[in-house]
Amino acid sequence: MTLVAPANGRSGGGRRHGLLTAVARQAGVSVGTVSKVVHGRRDVGAETRARILEMLSEAGWSSDQPIVTAQRILVVFRDLDSPYPLELARGLVDAAAAQGFEVVVGTTMHRSVTEWIDGCDRPDVAGMVLVISRMTERDQRRVLDTHVPVVLVDPLSEPMPGVPNIGVTNWRGGRDAVQHLLDLGHRRIGIVAGRPHSPAGGARLQGYRAGLHEAGIAFDSGLVRPTDFDYEEAIEAACSLLSGPEPPTAVFATSDAQALGVLEAARRLHIAVPDELSVVSFDDTSNAATASPPLTAIRQPFEELGQVAIRVLQETLEGTAPGVDHYELATTLTVRASTAPAPAAGSVDHPGHRERS
Repeated sequence: MTLVAPANGRSGGGRRHGLLTAVARQAGVSVGTVSKVVHGRRDVGAETRARILEMLSEAGWSSDQPIVTAQRILVVFRDLDSPYPLELARGLVDAAAAQGFEVVVGTTMHRSVTEWIDGCDRPDVAGMVLVISRMTERDQRRVLDTHVPVVLVDPLSEPMPGVPNIGVTNWRGGRDAVQHLLDLGHRRIGIVAGRPHSPAGGARLQGYRAGLHEAGIAFDSGLVRPTDFDYEEAIEAACSLLSGPEPPTAVFATSDAQALGVLEAARRLHIAVPDELSVVSFDDTSNAATASPPLTAIRQPFEELGQVAIRVLQETLEGTAPGVDHYELATTLTVRASTAPAPAAGSVDHPGHRERS
């Protein structure tokens, strides 16, 4: 069996970018398994070990020569149009730089996930971190079958077993948002939710429902407005929600972009925040703190998300990953000026009776 090694090597014998990946693909094993053999670990079957060592030898590598692995990571987002991906991009780039990786940032707006996975075939690419994007079952199977090192962050579709994915405590965050509003005396709480297909959006909605249930408040589907995590859609949804016959006194928005849309809807309807309407967001990007008024928000740990994503990718490459598919980081509540005690009954005019701008 002849191994075709990457052509763009560094000086110094068998040092070659992507050699581990090239051997792994031809041997039909993971990059981690090849790395275990290279580093002398014994938890690889004798037959597999022998086959990998033979292929490495054919490529010009010997046990007294170091392997220089690829140092470039593809970080791919659905888009970069909202605060959340920009905050997370910064966390990923900082974490990658601390580990000596270069980062290429891109989106799936003009290049599909499949094409980005194809890019992982390059010998200088260590793997990919895919953020807030949808992966088809075919793409996920390809990742599993060809051992392309890919880590998902906050995916928009349910990951298959064996594909590492990282998120936050979305259910707990949704529940904490509602509990904060309940503690302020609110009982009619609306939600501008994510789309049902989004695992994160669905979990935040379920946390919202759990918070209401624990307080003995019946779930009212009329107080739910699902949208993408999008500012413009949220304005329209919030205008509809706040113009109803029994508008809520508080709204939980499942992203900062949606929360900013709720604030704009309230402005258009002449509803004072927080005196007449309290608003809680989810994300706590820099936009939350600079909003008018500053947003009370469930905070995602962006720096830590980046660190864990890069660590999981590196462990996958080195064969030291603990075999866990899902990693979940804790959210926290940051209280600011967009929430206040619920207004007294009858103290707020119906927004439909007010003059609109």
